[in-house]
Amino acid sequence: MLKSHLLAIATVLLGVLLGISEPPAGISADDAKQIERDMKALGDRIASLRASDDLLADAEVFRKGVQWAMRYETKLEPADITLIQKALKRCSERLDAIPSKQAAWPDRKGKLVRGFVSAVDGSVQPYGLIVPASYDPKKPIRLDVVLHGSSKPVGLSELRFMNRFDEGDAPPKAAPDANFIELHPLGRVENCYRWAGETDVFEAIEAVCRNYNIDRKRIVLRGMSMGASGTWHLGLKHPDYFVALGPYCGYVDTHEFSHTPIASFVKVEQLPPHQENALHMLDSIDYAANAGVVPAIACMGEKDVFFQAHVLMSKAMEKEGLKMVNLISPGTGHVIDPKTHAEQMRQIKEFADKGLEPFPKQLRFVTWTTKYDRCHWLRVLVLKEHYVRAELEATRADDGTIEVKEPKNITRFAVTIRGPKPQLRVGGNEVVLPQQAKPEFVIGQKDGKWAALTERDVTGKRPGLQGPIDDAFTTPFLCVRGTGKAWNPTVQAWADANLKRFAYEWHRYYRGELRIKDNTAVTDDDIRQYNLILFGDPGSNRLISRVLPKLPITWTEKELQFGKETYPAANHAPAFIQPNPLNERRYVVINSGHTFHEKELASLNYLQFPRLGDWAVLKVGDKSPANPSDALEEEVLRAGFFDEQWKLPAMR
Repeated sequence: MLKSHLLAIATVLLGVLLGISEPPAGISADDAKQIERDMKALGDRIASLRASDDLLADAEVFRKGVQWAMRYETKLEPADITLIQKALKRCSERLDAIPSKQAAWPDRKGKLVRGFVSAVDGSVQPYGLIVPASYDPKKPIRLDVVLHGSSKPVGLSELRFMNRFDEGDAPPKAAPDANFIELHPLGRVENCYRWAGETDVFEAIEAVCRNYNIDRKRIVLRGMSMGASGTWHLGLKHPDYFVALGPYCGYVDTHEFSHTPIASFVKVEQLPPHQENALHMLDSIDYAANAGVVPAIACMGEKDVFFQAHVLMSKAMEKEGLKMVNLISPGTGHVIDPKTHAEQMRQIKEFADKGLEPFPKQLRFVTWTTKYDRCHWLRVLVLKEHYVRAELEATRADDGTIEVKEPKNITRFAVTIRGPKPQLRVGGNEVVLPQQAKPEFVIGQKDGKWAALTERDVTGKRPGLQGPIDDAFTTPFLCVRGTGKAWNPTVQAWADANLKRFAYEWHRYYRGELRIKDNTAVTDDDIRQYNLILFGDPGSNRLISRVLPKLPITWTEKELQFGKETYPAANHAPAFIQPNPLNERRYVVINSGHTFHEKELASLNYLQFPRLGDWAVLKVGDKSPANPSDALEEEVLRAGFFDEQWKLPAMR
């Protein structure tokens, strides 16, 4: 996978993103040329090797860090050049060790850098590890996932991050005395572990589990500042994954946090309805009830400027009948106080030592989207309405009987029942369960009553296929450009510029290369593997033409129709997401990358929330900026969400 990824780079990237262009200031022309030669030689060596993806990624992360540094830094200091040269050497050292089977770092204790290949875009992503001296591969060990704080994305981001953990591959002079391995994911640098940053955390965990003997019942999630916000975000939305949470000074909502009295902060006032709704997908405060499933031991400095964030979460938990554990460090600001942190770790250890209970007797799970659908033996499959609070509450008796309270805003769910004679009651009424081998039963409404359904397929919005547009970039995706004759040159020029902007923003801020193909080159295997992101119009992009008859819009050479509204096709374009009619396990997206752009990506991570929902109609011009970071000629006329059957709601 990694080798094919490397070989494909030259055909996949737009020219503006290839290799090293003009060298940054501060480095001599000779040194820059030598780095370029070294980079090419290392790339050739990687492409020629036969080894596991993980071992190659362990080497390639150093080369990748140099590529981004040389592409996006405008000026290098002497220490930066030294760091670049060190990374090239480290990559070469690891490549030397792989074919001779002398790779020592997989057995190293102490600090080290490793990598994995992202399924999202095929890029290599680094992570740091701290392996204790006591680690024995024969014995399962606890894993602490530690999320880093805010770090403005710059060219040197990877190299500076890795330098915190890279002490070479030789045995360390000393390794920490601990009963857990620490995993430090990069998470695409700066997005509060949202979108592909969220996927990266779980892919990094899987990479560690492949290479170390991890006890999956004892995975802890913790972090400071943005890392704490990421801990709230991931921990409360995946409450059956972690044994305990340890957020230290982290925000939990968008609106209140944006009003923190810091000069650089951008206040988020009342938003359009579709953007307000989308915040329910992200704001951790809306998932406070799930702290009843996964314990959270929070910390906050008494004088921290962000103190209000934990006050808000405490009040939210109180409304849910829960009491928040919030260890307050006297007299401290936005820093980790060693004494308070030690107490946090002591309390976390109590939960970690017990381990995760995979089949607890009582559950209450709250979600606002089927993206976050699972809590131990309960799964939410279909909602009455997305971005409205949904709740499942259930208890399990000693004999295995399960009692589910009347579900809220849920029309279909699944429950796993153990025991020789499974019994279930929903909303006070007994549900007759069929004889089946699988312990998971699908429950839905039938003739106005809850019943076990033999038809397990779910149509409409469902887990993994619920939108919004930005969700398509959290799982493997392929961008497809139209190369045929466009119906309208203005729309085509805008679509081409839109793809160019997305490639630039993804490369610079999401630290990877877009997979891009011409529409004529897309294969059946591509359709099977990827969300398809189609740019152009039905004239230029044959795949748009192919899926259009099964999409909920009408698009001709002259008109674009969304519901009852009609727009001139000459200068209006749609942007939307749907299940792909060619493969309904994947998305198709028309004419959109992320719906937030460089203004938000380069600014504050809490601003990376959906701007368009599931769909939008844009008035566009044919201005094609020379610089892909410049604004496009576009105006959003309407935007919103499709209903639960992926249809346009009544538009007024």
